[in-house]
Amino acid sequence: MKKKLLALTLTLSTLLALMTACGSSENAAGGNEADDTATITVAATAAPHAEILQSGIVTEMLEKEGIKLDVKVFQDYVQPNNVVESGEIDANYFQHITYLNDFNNENGTHLVSAGGIHYEPFGIYGGKKESLDDIAEKDAIAIPNDTTNEARALLLLQSNGLISLKDGAGLTATVNDITDNPMNLEIVEVEAAQVPHQLESVAYAVMNGNYAMEAGFTVATDALAYEAQDSDAASSYVNVIAVKEGNEKNDKIQKLVEVLKSDEVRKWIEETYEGSVVPYTGD
Repeated sequence: MKKKLLALTLTLSTLLALMTACGSSENAAGGNEADDTATITVAATAAPHAEILQSGIVTEMLEKEGIKLDVKVFQDYVQPNNVVESGEIDANYFQHITYLNDFNNENGTHLVSAGGIHYEPFGIYGGKKESLDDIAEKDAIAIPNDTTNEARALLLLQSNGLISLKDGAGLTATVNDITDNPMNLEIVEVEAAQVPHQLESVAYAVMNGNYAMEAGFTVATDALAYEAQDSDAASSYVNVIAVKEGNEKNDKIQKLVEVLKSDEVRKWIEETYEGSVVPYTGD
């Protein structure tokens, strides 16, 4: 009888151990799978990109889809692409499509747009001077020095009659394409993030929308001139969710894009940024 009881006890113990091991294995697998599918990490510049991502409306809508959003804030336009290319981070949200394409061409990266989210009008802001009516001979104007944003700044200066560019220069224009500068304006080229810091030393500055907002400016009320919302810039400079090629159809990425393009988020963007950030209605 003792032998039978001992055998039964050993059998039950073995079964319990196996069940526990199987349960742990299943839980571990389930946990790993949940960790893999429930969290998405996005690199973003502070304003407006990180602000939009971290807004209550976006995080709540993603949570309802079973997704936790982890936002990493960057201060430049290079590292957010590098960490997505390397696979360290799932996606980024800081750049327009023209910059993304140029970055790929110049750096051999393989990044693509998973969806266009918004457009930020470029603006001319006052530095030492408060009105374009006060512009004078040899005044200095700070502009971004990266290829696409420099062209965009120059096109805005041209549309306001301050300079003329060579025919066909378009989105690749540089200071070398200036054909007419009647007031001999000094064009000061600096890294985009540094443009707001030049305001005390220049007459005017042409700023990216996100850096203007970080500096406390609103395009509709503070810019002396800015891009029209129905201009080519709206499509040429739409800000996108960028991922490494092949990941654009990933379920988490698609849900993120879907939330950011939703009517609820569009309305929040319009009310929050009052024209400094314009929801993109294209594909």
